[in-house]
Amino acid sequence: MPQAEALHFTGDPEADAFLAASPLALLIGFVLDQQITVQKAFSSPLELSKRLGGALDATAIAAMDPDALVEAFREKPALHRFPANMARRVQEHCAFLVRDYGGDPAAVWKGARDGAELERRLLELPGIGEMKARTMMGVLAKRLGVRPEGWEAFAPTHESLGDVDSPEALAEYQAAKRARKAAYRAKEST
Repeated sequence: MPQAEALHFTGDPEADAFLAASPLALLIGFVLDQQITVQKAFSSPLELSKRLGGALDATAIAAMDPDALVEAFREKPALHRFPANMARRVQEHCAFLVRDYGGDPAAVWKGARDGAELERRLLELPGIGEMKARTMMGVLAKRLGVRPEGWEAFAPTHESLGDVDSPEALAEYQAAKRARKAAYRAKEST
């Protein structure tokens, strides 16, 4: 399966293309994807790259003065609802990538022998929990052609960002996600 030219997560063609082209942008988007919209989380890596001089580099971010990174996150419009906390998480994430993968974010999936190893590698990433790891597995396999043997056992069985292949599909995904959450809340309240 060929790699998608864009990941339609933001509604901004430039940000969507950046996510498909930059493994670090994709990982940072997943780190930021909490308590803000999908569109904001995944458009913020492009904006961060602009604020840092036009590129995202795990080694450079890991080595940055933490206060300077916080300021890049806080600059208006802020990159996240909690800019200081998320700047720290992104820096921890990048430091991990430098320490364990030589600063190459794509090495997380390029070297995985099978789905189980890829899931383990994703779960080791700071800021990535089980739900995000499963969603990432779906995105990597369905949108970016990363399909280690057995990946299907670790991907979501419900509609996820991995199924989003157009702006219309993003709207459908978000509606389905809201419906799932509503059904879960209704079930929990009975």
